[in-house]
Amino acid sequence: MSAIAMAQSRAGLRVRVSQRLPMPLEGEFTCEPGELVALVGPSGAGKTSMLRALAGLMRPTSAVITVGDEIWCDTDRGIHLAPQDRHVGLVFQNYALMPHLSALDDVSLSLLHLPWRERTERARQWLAHVRISDEQQARKPSALSGGQQQRVAVARALAREPRLLLLDEPFSAVDQMSRQGLYELLAELRRDLQIPIVLVTHDLVEARHLADSVVVMDAGQVLQQGHPAQVYRSPRNARVADLMGVQNRFHGRWLGPRSGTDAAERMGWLEWLSVEGVTTGTSLRVKDKGRLAPGQMVSWVVQGDGLHLATEESREQPGNTSSFVAVQARVNEVRNLGETSLITAAIPGADGASFRLTRSGPQRRQLDAGQTILVQVDCDWVHVMPTRSA
Repeated sequence: MSAIAMAQSRAGLRVRVSQRLPMPLEGEFTCEPGELVALVGPSGAGKTSMLRALAGLMRPTSAVITVGDEIWCDTDRGIHLAPQDRHVGLVFQNYALMPHLSALDDVSLSLLHLPWRERTERARQWLAHVRISDEQQARKPSALSGGQQQRVAVARALAREPRLLLLDEPFSAVDQMSRQGLYELLAELRRDLQIPIVLVTHDLVEARHLADSVVVMDAGQVLQQGHPAQVYRSPRNARVADLMGVQNRFHGRWLGPRSGTDAAERMGWLEWLSVEGVTTGTSLRVKDKGRLAPGQMVSWVVQGDGLHLATEESREQPGNTSSFVAVQARVNEVRNLGETSLITAAIPGADGASFRLTRSGPQRRQLDAGQTILVQVDCDWVHVMPTRSA
């Protein structure tokens, strides 16, 4: 299989699309060889439409799509390669296997450009590579499990040595145990193939687990691209924060630097507001990126890593308290999630706003509904975003 892997192109994918009809699609992103990019967003966000544009199944109004030095689509120059000329491997959610063919014959069907003996041998190689045994290769799809059918579909997509692999919700139809095996298979294939891989998924956990980069989409528009951890910690706006499942999001007013020291250290002050815009009496000194005007209304988020617990009785403090602000809260709910617990704690004066914290170990056993706690907010983890109305 190493010879096949060496034959793969190391060309990266570059995409820029703009159209309003028949459905809106706007934005750009990249995917490097050996990299997996996950398109995430709600139903109707345009993820599958973007995939169709990459595969050549849809002709965008305005677009430039290149893989390495190959131009697959350039509307300004009248270039739009047909799907069969793009060398794309496409894996569907529902497998799309031929019900009357064996796994071996199904994969061989994608190799009709080769002599019979060669295409059979190539199909066997790819099926073995995705861990389909000789006995399973002779079975029809109805005699294979969901996970095995998806492995056959992956082998078929890769058999023609594509320059780009597209995965459209490929794991959503299989059980959790089979899904873990497919995750491991995909990780191995990425190391071997060194081609761009684009995955459409609605599962944020799956995207964080598999992707080198996420492309957040909503209403047909690309909102942000970046490493999953980076986008989660520093979403571009409140909508991205919602779509990435950021739970600790609050309202505020940007006050800006208060002193020469603040300005020199590129720090500014954030006034914490309730949902109704009433001050909570708490201000936070946070990083100033120079993009906000004093008085501007903002949203702000803090990742769970930036929240530390201390019971009111013990008043335990984190080691470096210079960037911490203590906020009193009342535990509303402690939900047991197995080895971890999800704690929801209401914030007095913030009109219904709550902290959501995930804890494990002995500390979680000390928390009960109705208990008063101190939440230490690490301002180094606070990320400030302008609101849409600002």
